[in-house]
Amino acid sequence: MVSSEPRSGYVALVGRPNAGKSTLLNALIGDKIAIVSDKPQTTRNRIIGILTEARGQVVFFDLPGVHKPLHRMNTQMMREVRSAIEEVDLVLHLVDAAAPWGGGEEYLFELLEPVRPQVVGLLTKIDLVRPKSELLPLIARYQERRPGTTIVPISALEGDGTEGLLDDLFALLPEGPPLYPADLTSTQTERFFVGEVVREKLLERTRDELPYTTGVVVDLFDEGEQLLHLEAVIYVERKSQKGIVIGKGGSMIRAVGQAAREELERLLGTKIYLGLRVKVHPRWRDDPRVLMEMAPGAASLGDIQGLDNED
Repeated sequence: MVSSEPRSGYVALVGRPNAGKSTLLNALIGDKIAIVSDKPQTTRNRIIGILTEARGQVVFFDLPGVHKPLHRMNTQMMREVRSAIEEVDLVLHLVDAAAPWGGGEEYLFELLEPVRPQVVGLLTKIDLVRPKSELLPLIARYQERRPGTTIVPISALEGDGTEGLLDDLFALLPEGPPLYPADLTSTQTERFFVGEVVREKLLERTRDELPYTTGVVVDLFDEGEQLLHLEAVIYVERKSQKGIVIGKGGSMIRAVGQAAREELERLLGTKIYLGLRVKVHPRWRDDPRVLMEMAPGAASLGDIQGLDNED
């Protein structure tokens, strides 16, 4: 007999960079929780999305893409991944079905081999796979690496397989009451979300010119009676990158600011003034204070200062 008790628990989204974790999170929650880009390493912190239904509650951790850390920031990201996958009830291992299966995927299998939680394999972006019969050898290869693992092919963009995935998750999670209030969809602060939206709009417009070298700190968040006043700093590593972000006659930074302001006004439901500045900091990805400002509460300053910079 199937229990009618609600089920609740934590689920980690784990995969290589650009495996589609943030797109899936937004699709499952039905709201914009994480920024989306086709550039690797877009997600830099643990993004929490909360889905509440009559049958229970799923708390998703959208984690940074698994990669070799080369800076203090990347080391912090991988430490976050390792910590989170031991805290959850289930791990969703996302594999990009449209991308070559290389050493990075093998490394991820090794990372997940000893974990305590149950792992569910997701073949993502199946809308890009033609013909669909090409999925069969991928499924066979996954089952060879992790025998007995449940495998779910999905396309978050098209909605293929997402309902079935949720059915599987609620069946696997433990019985228990909701972990968060039913009307909450994320635990991220509005200040953090503002910085992420600015970074998303910058990534959209600079494409391959600034692959991983920009970060955003929101240094003013002032809620007035009629206007939300925001000031943010965009960090880059070289003077030439500052020129790209500003653009000819300030055209790029104006376009980024306008796009970010319009989306934030829609999402936050208020009028916004958004001021943007650009600073050159050659080693901001190794500066613990900058990293803390980008993700307040993500880790203690002492934790970040104590990280080894793996080369």
